[in-house]
Amino acid sequence: MPEETPEPAHGPTGATYTRWPAPAASAEPEPLELPREVSAESEPAAERLPAPEPAPASPEPAPAVVPAVIPALAAADPGRVSAGLGDPPFGGPKPPLYAPGPGAPVGARADVDGAVLPDTVVDGATHGPLTVRAASVRGDSHRYHAEPRQDAVVVARLGASGEDTGVLLLGVADGVGSVPRSHLGSHLVCREIVRFLDEYAGELVRSLRTRNEKALTAVVNSAVGSVAESLVRAASTTGYRPGDYATTLRVLLVPLDPAVRHRALFTVGDGGAALLRDGTWYLDVVGAADGEEAGIIDTRTAALPTTRVAEAHLFGPARPGDVFVLCTDGLSTPLGGEEEMRGFLREAWGGPPPGLPDFLRQLQYRVKSYDDDRTAVCLWEGGP
Repeated sequence: MPEETPEPAHGPTGATYTRWPAPAASAEPEPLELPREVSAESEPAAERLPAPEPAPASPEPAPAVVPAVIPALAAADPGRVSAGLGDPPFGGPKPPLYAPGPGAPVGARADVDGAVLPDTVVDGATHGPLTVRAASVRGDSHRYHAEPRQDAVVVARLGASGEDTGVLLLGVADGVGSVPRSHLGSHLVCREIVRFLDEYAGELVRSLRTRNEKALTAVVNSAVGSVAESLVRAASTTGYRPGDYATTLRVLLVPLDPAVRHRALFTVGDGGAALLRDGTWYLDVVGAADGEEAGIIDTRTAALPTTRVAEAHLFGPARPGDVFVLCTDGLSTPLGGEEEMRGFLREAWGGPPPGLPDFLRQLQYRVKSYDDDRTAVCLWEGGP
């Protein structure tokens, strides 16, 4: 039988649809062929040994403790439960060929900066009625080739602590895969956008409270320009070109005042944004112009530091029970094309917020041929 080879480094560009497999019919096991028993009379006399003493009875092994949810899920839909307990679930007739966990680490001699980036990060926050879950996971292809995770994620509070006048900043960045320092560019822009906008937290709150999109856009574009300059400086000090740090950026701004129900989204480059409301996925890109094709996938190739202007939009009001998902295309692409994945995440995220370990496992729902880094921040909206 020929040896299976790993999947291609990049997933398909078009949507594909696969179903979880139906339970296979159980086949009657073939009888085992036992060795022929040798009687004492047939043994040569010189070879006979004293009969062994009967071994003491060993206690009955305790049954394995398996969470009740595992048999229940397996009975309902076998494809949703992976072979190894704790492995991410998967769709399709069988799991991807890549192993579900990290492989060889990044070599420090080749890229010490990339070597110290963790394979996976998970984060979260709670403030009043708002709950956040966030994670960034190195993709199967990067794991297989011992390359660093190029995505980055940030969850931060802007403004003074202990007051509801601040802003929650949720962001994801996706380093451009074809350039050598994008894994550092994505992490740098997440830090720098927080640093810049923290000084303007009060102005951001006023813009959200008064729904002043023009004022909001002015602040955001100043921040994006400053972040682009940070990438240029980083490149100049290391001998690389500014474009070698190219990365996308997507940020959600959420006022901490529960009476303010509008939110702001600004983006540079591709990625996704989706809303789960009352059990229904709304995959439209927030702020799409009239006549544009709507969908969670935004395939434009703009990236920092070349692009220094963001698309900024206000939207709302948010409703209690809403779940807003901000993500890189490692999630937006399969989520937009895989019905089974949407169903799984609808069930996983449509109720109370999961704990951090459960959220990480759910985010890693595996679909064959989708092997990019995957990063998402999810916001669960509580009451006003």
